[in-house]
Amino acid sequence: MSTIDFEINKEYCRVITPSQLTPDKNWISYSLYIRVDEVEYIRVGKLGSFRFAPGDYIYSGSARRGISARVNRHLRQEKKLRWHIDYLLAAPSVQITRVRLSTASECRLVAEGGGAVVVSGFGASDCSNSCGSHLRCLSC
Repeated sequence: MSTIDFEINKEYCRVITPSQLTPDKNWISYSLYIRVDEVEYIRVGKLGSFRFAPGDYIYSGSARRGISARVNRHLRQEKKLRWHIDYLLAAPSVQITRVRLSTASECRLVAEGGGAVVVSGFGASDCSNSCGSHLRCLSC
């Protein structure tokens, strides 16, 4: 498994361009390292409403084609709420602190990332590996 990390500064939202990615790598998945600074009560689409405690979270997703576009979409403030992660990222005290791209599957990233399941089914609607959730709390 190969990985590449990008630190994200709250003041300056870094854009990841395809030219920054090693061309010989097949980047297919990503992990967003997320910080929640205050308690947030968030309605997550059809999953329902949930309490997110302050702490550090990790979310893993995939984008077999156009991974830089997917990650940059997550980094944007203004966007249509489409995926579960969009609802969390729209909350005022939530920010992405780091992005990791990987050649491994998103399910492998979830398995190796550790942490506790926060919302069952979060980001895992189409998961066939019984991950339970692609969002984990690392320090809540």
